[in-house]
Amino acid sequence: MNILLASTEVTPYAKAGGLADITASLPIEWQKYGQNPIIIMPKYGFIDVHKYGFTPLEKTLIVPMGYWTEFARLWLGYLNGSRVPIYLVEHNEYFDRTGIYGDPHEYSDNDRRFIFFSRAVFEAAKALNFSPHIIHAHDFHTAFTMAFLKSYYNNDPHFSGAAGVYTIHNLAYQGKFNPNSAMLYSGFGMKEIFPGSWFEQFGAVNSMKTGIMFADKITTVSPTYAKEIRYDYYSEGLRDELNIRGADLVGILNGVYYDVWNPETDKYITHNYNADSLHLKKANKFEYLKSFGLDESDNLDMPLIGMVTRLTEQKGIDLIQERLEHYLANNACRFTLLGTGESKYVDFFNYLKWKYPKNCFITIGYNENLSHKIFAASDFLLMPSRFEPCGLTQMYALKYGTVPIVRNTGGLADTVTEYIPDSGQGWGFSFWQYNGDDFSYAIRRALTVFGQEPHWDLLRKNCMARNYSSAQSALDYLKVFKWALEKAGLK
Repeated sequence: MNILLASTEVTPYAKAGGLADITASLPIEWQKYGQNPIIIMPKYGFIDVHKYGFTPLEKTLIVPMGYWTEFARLWLGYLNGSRVPIYLVEHNEYFDRTGIYGDPHEYSDNDRRFIFFSRAVFEAAKALNFSPHIIHAHDFHTAFTMAFLKSYYNNDPHFSGAAGVYTIHNLAYQGKFNPNSAMLYSGFGMKEIFPGSWFEQFGAVNSMKTGIMFADKITTVSPTYAKEIRYDYYSEGLRDELNIRGADLVGILNGVYYDVWNPETDKYITHNYNADSLHLKKANKFEYLKSFGLDESDNLDMPLIGMVTRLTEQKGIDLIQERLEHYLANNACRFTLLGTGESKYVDFFNYLKWKYPKNCFITIGYNENLSHKIFAASDFLLMPSRFEPCGLTQMYALKYGTVPIVRNTGGLADTVTEYIPDSGQGWGFSFWQYNGDDFSYAIRRALTVFGQEPHWDLLRKNCMARNYSSAQSALDYLKVFKWALEKAGLK
C-alpha cells in the first residue's frame, strides 16, 4: 500500500508536541509491515538540512493558489534510522521562519501557508510519480488535503485510487480563518462558503471541519477521546459534525517508539536500567538533582514529581497553581518541569523556582535531552489535564518506571489504571472531577506509596510492564486504511 503522510511536524526536524513523534514513528512501523510510506512536510528555516542529510531535487513544483500559481522546490532525506523517504517542501516566504505556527503568536498568514502546503502535497506526489492509495493528513494544518482530494484531484490518474484519512490530534486547534482569504487561496471561492457548507462554521472557514467532512475515515488518538468529542464538553463546537460522521470516526491509541524511549538503551540518561535494576533509576535521580546544585545533605531521596508539558490551560496548570505549593512548602516532595507556553504560567513556575530553590527545578523551553533525563529521574509524572486526546508523556513515563498521576480523561483513561494496594494491581493514580481537592487527593495517595515496600517496587514494575508500542498503533491504522478504501469504493 502506498501511503502519503502529510504533516507540519515530524521528529526530529520540527516538533511542537506529540504530533511530531507519531508522524515519525508510524511510517517506520508501516514499512516494517511491508507498506510503502513517504512523508511530506514543510522545509522550515530552522531545519539543518546538512545535519540530517537532505539533498535538493531538480524538481520544481507548480502549485495552483486561487487564480495564480506559486513555485516550490523539494528536498529528499530519510527518516532517522530508517529507509522511509521524507520530502521537504521549500517555499521561503511561507516557511523560512523561526517557528512552526508562530513565534510566540500564530502567524497571521497561517491560512495561506497551510492551504499552500496542502495543495503542494499533491503536486509533490505527481512530481515524484508517487500514486498513493492513502493520503493521511494530520490536524487542521493539512485538513484541506481532504477537500482537494475529492475535488481537484478526484479524476487525476495519480490519485484516482486514493482514499483520505484524517487524524485529529487535538480538537481545540481548528484553524479558523477569514473566508475572504481562505476560500480565495483554496480556489473554491466564496460560492462554497455558506451556512452549513462543509467549509463553514459560525461565519468562518473551519479547517478542522473541512477535514472531518471530506475525509473517507476520521481517526483520533485514543478510544476514549473518540467517544468524548461527540459530547458538548469536549467537542469544541464540532459535536454535530462529529456525530454526523460518527460511523467513520475511530479512536486509535497513539503508541511509543520504544527504540527511542527505553531506559535500557537511552543515550541521554546517565545510567541505563530496567525493572530489575531500579537502584540505577535512583542514581539517575541523584545525578539530576546534583546538576541543580544539591548534595547528599539535601535528602536527595525526597519524592520527585516531574512534568514535561506545554504550559496551557488544557494541561491542568490552574490546578497545579492551586495546590502544588503546599507540598513544596512542607517538604513533602520536590518538583521539576520542562516546558514552554503561556507567560502567566511561566511566571508562576519561575516564582516557585525562586521561592523554593532546593525543591523546585524549572527549565523553560524545549530540550529533548533533558526530557529523557526527567523521565529517568522522576518518581512520579504529573498530568492533571482538563482534557487529553491521548498523551504520549504518560506512556514514556510508564516505560521509565515513573508513576503517572493523571486526570481520568481521554488517552490518560485508556493508559493509566489506579494502583490498588490490596491486590497489587494497577500502575498509577488518577482523579476524575476537575477540581483541586480531587487532584490533591491523588497526589497524597501517590506520596503515601512512595518508598513503601512491597508496594513501591511492585508499582514501578507494573508501570514498566505496560506495552503501548507504536507497532500496534501502526497495525490499527492499516486496518482503517483498508476501511477507507472500501468506503471510497476503491477496494
